[in-house]
Amino acid sequence: MLKTISLFSGIGGLDFGFEAAGFGTAVALELDRTSCRTIRLNRDWPVIEADINNVSSHQILAAGNLQVGEADVLIGGPPCQPFSKAGYWTRGDSLRLNDPRADTLTGYLRVLRDTQPRAFLLENVGGLAYAGKDEGLQYILKGIEQINLEVGTRYQVSWKVINCAEYGVPQARERVFLVGSREGREFRFPEPTHAKPELLKSDLFSLREPFRTAWDALGDLPPPSAQELSTLRPGGKWGELLPSIPEGQNYLWHTDRGGGQPLFGWRTRYWSFLLKLSKQLPSWTVQAQPGSAIGPFHWDSRRLSFAELCRLQTFPDGLLVDCGRTEMQRMLGNAVPSLIAEILGREIRAQLLDSSPTGGLTLLPPRRKTVPSPELVAPVPEKYHELLGVHLAHPGTGKGNTAKLRASVQSSDA
Repeated sequence: MLKTISLFSGIGGLDFGFEAAGFGTAVALELDRTSCRTIRLNRDWPVIEADINNVSSHQILAAGNLQVGEADVLIGGPPCQPFSKAGYWTRGDSLRLNDPRADTLTGYLRVLRDTQPRAFLLENVGGLAYAGKDEGLQYILKGIEQINLEVGTRYQVSWKVINCAEYGVPQARERVFLVGSREGREFRFPEPTHAKPELLKSDLFSLREPFRTAWDALGDLPPPSAQELSTLRPGGKWGELLPSIPEGQNYLWHTDRGGGQPLFGWRTRYWSFLLKLSKQLPSWTVQAQPGSAIGPFHWDSRRLSFAELCRLQTFPDGLLVDCGRTEMQRMLGNAVPSLIAEILGREIRAQLLDSSPTGGLTLLPPRRKTVPSPELVAPVPEKYHELLGVHLAHPGTGKGNTAKLRASVQSSDA
């Protein structure tokens, strides 16, 4: 069994994928208490429950019964936060990996330097690599160059922004992945394997499959019990409006440009407001901290259950959780879909570790050929009829009330 060191492990999204690819988690480090409890409930990995900047690399190696250079891969998704230390490297200043005030990226790089695994994978939000706003990415790349100079490794980094739906995940979720080899081998990311069905119709020679859908992920799950269902019905001001929105639509259905009733102005709400899954499409991104009216919701006009959220994140079946809805949603919403980790783990084995995996993907949802018809749409409840009328559309980016207020505050501060 190939061995991983897992940092910022969360509920274990990356770990489950690498597990499916033939790796074993030698040690996991995670700060969040609920996530640690959930890991221990489902796996017997050694777990260090602490802030990475309060744990030495020696402690991590000892907990995993590892020597320097023995781990096959270091994996982790440092929480994205302001890159306050970026100037150290972008200006060419010395590396400050031992700074006690270091941020999470610095912590990851410090462990990489000290443990010297054969390969590493670092995951973060897609915005890490946005053109003109890529200080975090440059921070990492410069840091790895400095590590090579300090300890004599030859880590060569490849990175790519990936939409997980293009690799069979039944959820549109964009993340950036960085992969490196201690021996300086070049890592080539696999080509996408899935695409929108309408694009495939126009390309007769494409080898890609259609996107996996929410129905592919959830179609065989039994409905929630009556007791569980009572906890999944949305409440708040807008809960009773959800049944009047068709599958695959959001509040825009109830605007003068939609097919429903004119209850809202065009684009005056956040995209996920009253957003409902479609059986024909991948899920939209599962969010960590949604409000009472923020989706995606199930096509049955309810919140998604723990088992359903796990399926959309391509976690292995049978996981347990013993926390409330808010903590559960936060853990799952922050996680990496395990299928993309399985795919990249298999590629790391084959390309960088001379250990080609056998068999096929185990976390890829099966394609379900028979898809039920969309659920019936209910009429708008009378309590919302007072909203009927003419509503102005949003004036455009940077022109809304929030943007004007922000600009006013900045002007007064100046």
